Amino acid sequence: MNFRFLISIYTLVTLTVNLISAQSITQIIRGTAVDKVSQSPLPGATVILLNSNPINGTATDMDGNFKLEKVPLGNQTLKISFLGYKELLIPNIIVNSGKEVVLTISLEENIMQSKEVEIIDKVEKNKPLNEYSAVSARTFSVEETQKYAAAVNDPARMATAFAGVVSTEDGNNAIAIRGNSPNGLLWRMDGLEIPNPNHFSNVATSGGGISILSSQLLSNSDFSTGAFPAEYGNALSGVFDLKLRKGNNQKSEHTIQAGFLGTDISTEGPFKKGYNGSYLINYRYSTLSLLSQLGVNVGFGTTVFQDIAYNIYLPTKSYGNFSLFGFGGLSKQIVKAEKDSSQWDFNYKRYNVDFISNTGAAGFSHILPFNSTTYIKTSLVLAGTGKGYIEEKLDEDYTSVPTNNLDYTQNRISISSIVTKKLNAKSSIKTGVIGSKLFYDLLNTGLNSDSHQTETLIDDKGNAHTLQAFAQWNYHMTEKLNFVGGLHAITLIENETYSIEPRASIKYQFNPLQSIGFGYGLHSQIQPTGVYFVKVENMDGSTSKPNENLELTKSHHFVLSYDRSINEFLHLRAEAYYQYLFNVPISTDATNTFSMLNNEGGFFTDPLVNNGKGRNYGLEVTAEQYLHHDFYFLLSTSFYDSKFRASNNQWYNTRFNGNFATSFTAGKEFKTGEKFNHRIVGLNIKTIYSGGLRSTPIDFNASAAKGETVYIDAEAYSIQQKNYFRTDLKFSVKRNRKNSTITWALDIQNATNRKNVYGEYYDPLLNATTTEYQSSLIPILSYKIDF
Repeated sequence: MNFRFLISIYTLVTLTVNLISAQSITQIIRGTAVDKVSQSPLPGATVILLNSNPINGTATDMDGNFKLEKVPLGNQTLKISFLGYKELLIPNIIVNSGKEVVLTISLEENIMQSKEVEIIDKVEKNKPLNEYSAVSARTFSVEETQKYAAAVNDPARMATAFAGVVSTEDGNNAIAIRGNSPNGLLWRMDGLEIPNPNHFSNVATSGGGISILSSQLLSNSDFSTGAFPAEYGNALSGVFDLKLRKGNNQKSEHTIQAGFLGTDISTEGPFKKGYNGSYLINYRYSTLSLLSQLGVNVGFGTTVFQDIAYNIYLPTKSYGNFSLFGFGGLSKQIVKAEKDSSQWDFNYKRYNVDFISNTGAAGFSHILPFNSTTYIKTSLVLAGTGKGYIEEKLDEDYTSVPTNNLDYTQNRISISSIVTKKLNAKSSIKTGVIGSKLFYDLLNTGLNSDSHQTETLIDDKGNAHTLQAFAQWNYHMTEKLNFVGGLHAITLIENETYSIEPRASIKYQFNPLQSIGFGYGLHSQIQPTGVYFVKVENMDGSTSKPNENLELTKSHHFVLSYDRSINEFLHLRAEAYYQYLFNVPISTDATNTFSMLNNEGGFFTDPLVNNGKGRNYGLEVTAEQYLHHDFYFLLSTSFYDSKFRASNNQWYNTRFNGNFATSFTAGKEFKTGEKFNHRIVGLNIKTIYSGGLRSTPIDFNASAAKGETVYIDAEAYSIQQKNYFRTDLKFSVKRNRKNSTITWALDIQNATNRKNVYGEYYDPLLNATTTEYQSSLIPILSYKIDF
């Protein structure tokens, strides 16, 4: 073997390696085109990848399916057209090498078919998926929950970037919408109400420490903040209408993510070749120990959580399509008291706490088309929550004294049947009924600070039934004018309370760039379950339940909306709203200013009466640039006022009346080129500046005498905390390989380490009022691979 031959071999190998490296990595985009209302497939629709050379396009088959191969990586745009329907543009489809892109594309029928007018529709985030939502609603995507700084794949944390939404606590993802309490939020999945899908959640609240639902499971979903359409019930402030993503039905794909929040594993794929069914399963486990070892305060004691979520799709040829879906989360926190009194620099260090919060739901749904214009969807959901809290205080001799014990179990079975019918190109109706049966077993005992005796506040088990029904009509009067009307009814059968609620909205499209809309709705919400079963002791020694006949809290929503598109990528929206709340539970004691409008969680255990009122009004302005040239931003500003009327007929600020909130969210991606193996560097920022939440002054002398915090009720929420400021940063590096995508990300929450005040409390050990601050700087590093 001579030297010239070796040089030839080396040259050939080098050229081959360079040729392989030079070949561009591509991916597949495929999916299904369906009618937006009837969900029937559209065979023969044209699908074209814009800016492709040569043109990359195809047509849907008899089942509405399409497939585009050799799609370059990066942000792509599809154009879909079908005779008699509005042409649709879908921009900013993110194509990575690790996973195929699978889409369900909904086309809207053109009501001007008799005229040769080309009408182009476009997928935009300001437009909700639910066509019956005309105001105060928008869609949010999985990409947003993954890109937004500090969102950590959590829809609720992501929503704090939207107008009218503020976080009530850094260590929790509970959100206050337009001055309302977080417990006014409704969570829905596949059209049915689900229990609060968050770890470390209390009863009667909508938030928790971290979301149970991984972004791997979610598809684009809707978020509404007022004047909801008739299908949404049992909510006062907002609705998360979650949609689940189907697994890839042609190829097995996986995701593994590891980081300071734990390990996240997802797998999806087909059951067998040639069958359109699929599975999608996600599992997570975390101890948060890595953050604790870095010196980051993530709460006291040992904190552990794990969860699983799944969506199984089983279509048939003659009997409709079946789905099995669900989630389950286990979380606990154990705090051990310091058995050395010299270490008791704060009172909480002498307490043992054992807290568990378990939540889950398992659902079944069936969609059966009657014909090309009508289908019925039937769903069944089994849901359950278990909350436990055991608290013990160490005496001076280190003897444990029980101080609090909560054991709440609530299980629910819900069934719904909903019919959707497309009457014609202009009109469609949707109507349904939802029935639920609740099984509860509730226990709450606590140490009375005055008598020093353990007393039982709640001890009841049984069941309760709710029934909801709705009907709504969507009518396109003209190409520019659209009307949606409906009626919702809800009743709690056990105490014969009910609400019949009209809903209506109208929207006028001046031209393709601007529109105006108005929405109205009467809305109501059932009280937290445990409130109905509070027990009080009467003068004769017997007990009674003073709250068992409480009525539903109700509110009128009025929203005026204006939308303006500056250009293809920049959008403005302004909304003015007014909300009047009535039938609000308040204390029967004229000296007690409690109102359910300020309750963030837990079961209030005093006698209540439905004499309270409230009002929220404000103006919201949003400027948003959708992803363009790898850059996006969202600037939202809210000015609002939130008040409640207590049992003394006086009006007060609610706890959530911050008066203003501004947030700026932005991101930019940089493509590094061949020198750095075409890595994509992402920089994202979110900055929030808002008015501080409110608190009630502490009566120091009364607190010192009682040994616990006592507030001055007559001055309810008269103190406003300092304005809240927080900046979150996210850095990411993504690399597409031949069959995988690798992403490193560093999320820095509260990057400036701002000390935002949460509130004050009285510490009996220090005999002083102590200020409690919100989260400090928290770094979250993660590594993810899609393959």
